[in-house]
Amino acid sequence: MENLTISPTVVIAVLLLLYLLNSIRILAEYERGVIFRLGKLLDRPKGPGVVFVFRPIDRMVRMSLRTVVLDVPPQDIITRDNVSVKVNAVVYFRVIDPRRAVVEVENYNYATSQLAQTTLRSVLGQAELDDLLAERDRLNAQLQQILDHQTDPWGIKVSAVEVKHVDLPQDMQRAMARQAEAEREKRAKIIHAEGELIASEKLAQAAGVLAQQPTAITLRYLQTLTEIGSEQNSTIVFPLPIEMLRVLGRTSPNP
Repeated sequence: MENLTISPTVVIAVLLLLYLLNSIRILAEYERGVIFRLGKLLDRPKGPGVVFVFRPIDRMVRMSLRTVVLDVPPQDIITRDNVSVKVNAVVYFRVIDPRRAVVEVENYNYATSQLAQTTLRSVLGQAELDDLLAERDRLNAQLQQILDHQTDPWGIKVSAVEVKHVDLPQDMQRAMARQAEAEREKRAKIIHAEGELIASEKLAQAAGVLAQQPTAITLRYLQTLTEIGSEQNSTIVFPLPIEMLRVLGRTSPNP
């Protein structure tokens, strides 16, 4: 049996083909490849689609351009009015410059997380408890602006920051419940007083009308007797109004 001999050209062609196949990288639509050639950063990132990375000359770092949802763990915060609370938040950010996200910071996810925690404690520590509970939108916008400004040199865009939960101490929750109950009682008393005032004004107007029309008092008196009689009472006290006596006195003949 004859020995098979393989041409060096075939070997080189096969090795070259394997090298080219190994150099092919496919990047998705949301991915970019930051390539270092002999340690030097290329001018622009590659992708999406087919990208050739010629090792060991080239080295590629994959970067995702999708929005990252970062959950900030609960932070112990002392507000401006000396109330200790626990606050957690969520940060939405994405990479807008892959080159700077690779070169300017070692791990942009970890760096953004640590920066979000320190910024959360710093900003919310300057606010009072009432502002922390009632002005979430303003504080969220302030946090987003600060984080976006600080992460801009890293090629990171912070699109939104949302404070999710404020954990109050039990004694503070009871105090706020008592305050809310007192506020509701105050509003109820104010509404009752306003109703009494309106009723007294209407009664004063009615008294003025009756004073101008004496016969109206008699009609009202008779109407009241009719209402009493409809209740099936056995005894009715029938006081005679002064105005009726005056009417009878004017109509009676002189002796």
